[in-house]
Amino acid sequence: MAPPPPSPPFEAWLQGLIDEARGRGYSVELIQSTLAGLTPISRVVELDNSQAEFTITFDRYYQTRVSPRVVRLGREHAAQQRTLLQQIESAYGVPSSTVLAIWGLESRYGELTGTYPVFQSLATLAFEPRRAQFFRRELFNALTIVSSGYIDAKTMTGSWAGAMGQPQFMPSSYLDHAVDFDKDGLRDIWRSQPDTLASIANYLKAAGWEMGQTWGREVRISEKARAGIADIPLRDAGCSAKRQMTERRPLGIWADAGVLLKDGAPLPQSDMPASLVEVSGHSFLTYPNYDALLAYNCAHLYALSVGLLADQIR
Repeated sequence: MAPPPPSPPFEAWLQGLIDEARGRGYSVELIQSTLAGLTPISRVVELDNSQAEFTITFDRYYQTRVSPRVVRLGREHAAQQRTLLQQIESAYGVPSSTVLAIWGLESRYGELTGTYPVFQSLATLAFEPRRAQFFRRELFNALTIVSSGYIDAKTMTGSWAGAMGQPQFMPSSYLDHAVDFDKDGLRDIWRSQPDTLASIANYLKAAGWEMGQTWGREVRISEKARAGIADIPLRDAGCSAKRQMTERRPLGIWADAGVLLKDGAPLPQSDMPASLVEVSGHSFLTYPNYDALLAYNCAHLYALSVGLLADQIR
């Protein structure tokens, strides 16, 4: 079999992208202000190949991101913004503690929103073959955001991966889930806390968050209990993290097998369906709402940290 043809140099690739943008009807002025003259960022490629969610242990990840200061700030925001958070919880059915936990992990409660130019980051990753189609789509979504007047291209900064604003939304997530909760005519996830927090809640609601239910809990599994659950298979669909967790079984089945809470107490009596997640020597039974956290970021280290931070804030 002949080897695949070599990729075109970035300049030729970029010209093809610009030609496609023109064909899609984006204005010459918009293209000139967003795409013309872009160059790849080597640091972005390095970071894409060494994401912490997939390269370090759970304990190190959690201790780094859920520090005592992050917990304290989350509780302070919960108290200071109680009225706003209650309004958002009433509107979307997502607990304020979970919304705050995502806000805390994504941008340290709005402190760290990223300084990378979004179009340059997205173009760098769209040029790389690993996830080229995904980031090419996001580039055009970013063009739509600017052409719609939601933000000026020059101030459109974010993470190395092109995630934007305080909730670190990819452009597609912004278009699908960002909301104007403060009713000022803008879906401003860069400067508006009401819009930021409501947009996070709206995302989780769309991902299937069920009001009144929790995300999961850490458990203890003895050798005897492990033998009793050995025949529960892993999932065979979904993102990579979902395929690393078991199929759901009623909580009573886990209890009958001898699975206990982390402190040795028995599991609650419930028919809630639960999946087993095991990372770095830790075991968790997770409920359907955990899947909504994975929809935000398909990595167990991230989703577990969100759930545990939310528990501490609450």
